[in-house]
Amino acid sequence: MFEITLPIHEVVLRLLLAIVSGTILGLNRWIHHKSAGVRTHSLVALGSALAILVIQEIVGSDAQAQSRVLQGILSGIGFLGAGVIIHRGTNASVKGLTTAASIWVCAVMGVSFGAGQITLGMIGLSGILFILLLGGPLEKLTNRVMQTNQSSENSNLEED
Repeated sequence: MFEITLPIHEVVLRLLLAIVSGTILGLNRWIHHKSAGVRTHSLVALGSALAILVIQEIVGSDAQAQSRVLQGILSGIGFLGAGVIIHRGTNASVKGLTTAASIWVCAVMGVSFGAGQITLGMIGLSGILFILLLGGPLEKLTNRVMQTNQSSENSNLEED
């Protein structure tokens, strides 16, 4: 058994920030009726933060060991994300890419909190929320504008 070198309040703060941030991201996915919601995102963020804390406690500042753990986390989360991607219908439309991406970036956010990079984690959370909240409406608006422009161009072509 090993002793924790960080003060316990620091460990608790890092893990709580990971859990709360994962919960916030999971709520967004749950509100949009996606398969990976609050529990998945919270567990991914917590697990990533915990893994980084453990490796920091075991190996200290060994950058190579920390890098290997980080690579393992991000690769493993990629497999989890692949599980939420679904191919539907005869036209092979793909669903779940945003949720898969949110799971992956949630892991990175958890790593930042676990590593004690609180400001970086909070900026990351803000960016992720910005994209999740405004990305969909922006895509719809862009599609509408593009369809309107294409309709105008087609009508101009027909007139020629």
